[in-house]
Amino acid sequence: MGVDMSNNPPTSRTKDFFASPALSLSLAGIFRDAGTPAETAANREGEEGDEGSVGGRRRSREDTAEISSENSGPARSRSAEDIDFDAELGEPDEDDGDGDNKNKKKKRKKYHRHTTEQIREMEALFKESPHPDEKQRQQLSKQLGLAPRQVKFWFQNRRTQIKAIQERHENSLLKGEMEKLRDENKAMREQINKACCPNCGSATTSRDATLTTEEQQLRIENARLKSEVEKLRAALVKYPLGTSSPSSSTGQDQENRSSLDFYTGIFGLEKSRIMEIVNQAMEELQKMATAGEPLWVRSVETGREILNYDEYIKEFNIEIPASGRPKRSIEASRDTGVVFVDLPRLVQSFMDVNQWKEMFPSMISKAATVDVISNGEGDNRNGAVQLMFAELQMLTPLVPTREVYFVRCSKQLSPEQWAVVDVSIDKVEDNIDASLVKCRKRPSGCIIEDKSNGHCKVIWVEHLECQKSTVQTMYRSIVNSGLAFGARHWVATLQLQCERLVFFMATNVPMKDSTGVATLAGRKSILKMAQRMTSSFCRAIGASSYHTWTKISSKTGDDIRISSRKNLNDPGEPLGVILCAVSSVWLPVSPYALFDFLRDENRRNEWDIMLNGGPAQTIANLSKGQDRGNAVTIQTMKSKENSMWILQDSCINAYESMVVYAPVDITGMQSVMTGCDSSNMAVLSSGFSILPDGLESRPMVITSRQEDRGSDSEGGTLLTVAFQVLTNTSPTAKLTMESVESANTLISCTLRNIKTSLQCEDG
Repeated sequence: MGVDMSNNPPTSRTKDFFASPALSLSLAGIFRDAGTPAETAANREGEEGDEGSVGGRRRSREDTAEISSENSGPARSRSAEDIDFDAELGEPDEDDGDGDNKNKKKKRKKYHRHTTEQIREMEALFKESPHPDEKQRQQLSKQLGLAPRQVKFWFQNRRTQIKAIQERHENSLLKGEMEKLRDENKAMREQINKACCPNCGSATTSRDATLTTEEQQLRIENARLKSEVEKLRAALVKYPLGTSSPSSSTGQDQENRSSLDFYTGIFGLEKSRIMEIVNQAMEELQKMATAGEPLWVRSVETGREILNYDEYIKEFNIEIPASGRPKRSIEASRDTGVVFVDLPRLVQSFMDVNQWKEMFPSMISKAATVDVISNGEGDNRNGAVQLMFAELQMLTPLVPTREVYFVRCSKQLSPEQWAVVDVSIDKVEDNIDASLVKCRKRPSGCIIEDKSNGHCKVIWVEHLECQKSTVQTMYRSIVNSGLAFGARHWVATLQLQCERLVFFMATNVPMKDSTGVATLAGRKSILKMAQRMTSSFCRAIGASSYHTWTKISSKTGDDIRISSRKNLNDPGEPLGVILCAVSSVWLPVSPYALFDFLRDENRRNEWDIMLNGGPAQTIANLSKGQDRGNAVTIQTMKSKENSMWILQDSCINAYESMVVYAPVDITGMQSVMTGCDSSNMAVLSSGFSILPDGLESRPMVITSRQEDRGSDSEGGTLLTVAFQVLTNTSPTAKLTMESVESANTLISCTLRNIKTSLQCEDG
């Protein structure tokens, strides 16, 4: 795949918009007869001169315009009003004479008007070559019976004409943006004047009283938390475990001590012991990543690698609990994949908690760096160690999240190889938050090997100890088999996100993979907006503690979970009360067939009740991966009442797939397509999450026919349907039963339509 990863800035918007001479000519025709004869003659006089001066000056200005169309101010090329747009006029006929009669002869000059046939032939050549060489001009002049000088001037005039039209169009765009910014500035000033006193700047009574109450509650909660933190610090300073006397260190020493020195008091371990555990975990990870049989045995039914736990205990001298069996369920998996990203950037994304969370939006609902134990050495932070927290989720409220504290370390094994290891420290969860559902990481992580052309080979090992808990029947198989939180899921998600990043940065995407958007800036803006929409969808539908889910019964008998939240100031979503309704069902169809059905705009009217049976048409399609299913599309939908645009992001990898969409403002989306910033454009996403049901089995028959072989082993699909609805534009409003009933109807009708179209009503 030839992808240009360079950071060269994209060409200007005007240059991209007028890339086609045919398009330029069609727009130029509007202005062809705009000038009056008097203006034409005056402008012609201004453009006279000898061949060298005229040609050299105009050629220099044309070349400048072709490099960049962002010229502004007094130095800009002349506007359309200053140029003669009568393309039919050619070179003036020159008379011989001395210099004394120069002024008189200027007034008597006659202009040669080209015939219709001559103009047609020159325009035909102009479409193919706006800058003909000397040979082409000579050939055309003989064909049309004109002097080469006349042909040359005609092409110069036409290029100047096209350039002037481009600048006029650019001026109109900039003028519109300037007016928009002025209106926004005026509205902001009015809002500030209403919200603040002009004398003292304090808040006035016009502010929402309920909002002020919420702010006060947050401040009270903040003060309470600060008080608890101060108490803990005082207790740690007064009674640090492992010290002989409370007065063994002075107050100045306590101030200079970092939180790392309190590990003895908080975690019951010295820093040296933590580093020892990390080094042991690093050695175990390397063995787990490279060992074959008998430690890892490949399953005949599924083809996945299974850890031989008896061999694991012998190899690493694991202590067996007194009962002889582990008190928790063990999940161990290993997978290998190649990702398109350079090694330093990938390692950095693991050590930066925000980048790590953005890399796995469907798996991580919360993440934080609790403390930095070691910053590592050098610019690449070799040997960096930090304590981290993560809340792992599935894209459904039916499966509880997994909260885990662990220490992460990145280490360079060789010039071409790095290792990133995670390991949980004993008693950390108990001392930090005893209410967590217990989940611990045994030495897990990945070995990253640098390959050529910006590729990396990743060997991922995921090894978890989890407290046994009740899982909803529908998801029991995929969770208990280790697929939900296993290595295959991590690697597949990493590959998808890296591929998405490559297509985002690419400057030479084939036109067949990018239609409907003329500029590179517009493509990037749309892809960034789609990524934000999908990440918001993933945060909204999980079982994270961010949400409080309430169970209701749908009209089709399926369970529906609803949750509401208030958006007070996030410009990325509509302000007000937002209702999220989610339902997860099992369908007896293949995940790939369901994904293709839901993302197909030609079949959208079969399930989307908002279309009322009307058609959907794609007006832009942007590829973001090698698989044709990884794409961002803009669809237009014309209903009886009005027309609307839908932004849709479809994603698929070896483990899961998603179809996420949101209605968008047409005017705002048009500006995004030209390259404007999309971060403040409000988007409220809905969509589908598609997973295999985890019931993998051996094929019933042995055959070379793919259609006969796949149907018996694919199993069913776990489909999660989620809709987010703005129920009230006021954040202080309360959720009403009418809104809940509307969401219930929306999900019930959508599920019924999907089952009917796929002929699985009884599933």
